[in-house]
Amino acid sequence: MSQDVNVLALVKGAERYVFLYTEATRAETFRTLARYASNPDLSFTWYDAAVLSQKIRQESISPSSSAEQFF
Repeated sequence: MSQDVNVLALVKGAERYVFLYTEATRAETFRTLARYASNPDLSFTWYDAAVLSQKIRQESISPSSSAEQFF
């Protein structure tokens, strides 16, 4: 199991949503996305949660380091 920390960020106007997670905390990250989406006090929507969830799933299928993307 990888101990790499993944960073997922969403910028909505002046708001910034930044999620740090590892493979071990992926499930908790999904729950956090859902919690944020269901909170009417946040601008974070279910669409945002769906898009970020998809990015997390894609990363788990084909992980690549930032260094690999440049070489």
